[in-house]
Amino acid sequence: MKIYTKTGDRGETSFLGGRRVSKADARVGAYGEVDELGAWLGVVRAEKNLDPDLVEVLIAIQRDLFALGARLADPSARIADKVAKVTLGDASVQKLEEWIDRFEAELPPLRRFILAGGTRGGAVLHLARAVCRRAERSIVSLGAASVDEVILAYVNRLSDLLFVMARVVNHRAGISEIEW
Repeated sequence: MKIYTKTGDRGETSFLGGRRVSKADARVGAYGEVDELGAWLGVVRAEKNLDPDLVEVLIAIQRDLFALGARLADPSARIADKVAKVTLGDASVQKLEEWIDRFEAELPPLRRFILAGGTRGGAVLHLARAVCRRAERSIVSLGAASVDEVILAYVNRLSDLLFVMARVVNHRAGISEIEW
């Protein structure tokens, strides 16, 4: 199979199920932003000194983001109930909350807003959090009736987790946070 298909040469793409739409479609934009988030998490994983427990979490999130993108690319929900790989449910959101709680237990309490930065890994996690929030806004703009509630909960909780992970990376490296 070749990587190029030429089917998008005129500015269109297909949703799962085959319906052709403009690449400027809001839904295509939303799952494109989810894809960008996954790529940024790959940049974080490329950091040389990233702790294995964080790498494991990032890989799990990247897998979830593929599932989330597939669900967004399936507006008629033809595959969601048929393909286990794209399952994203309450347990997925709960797993994010468990990771948040686990990592937050390592950190000093947050008293003020903090500036993004610190180590390269921490800074890129802060960037990923901002991309996650942008993706969330794009997903919300599709309308509540056209997006599964668990997707909204997942991206909302994910941005919280990415923030906590940025703090953990910096804390483990001994880098102080700069308060605003």
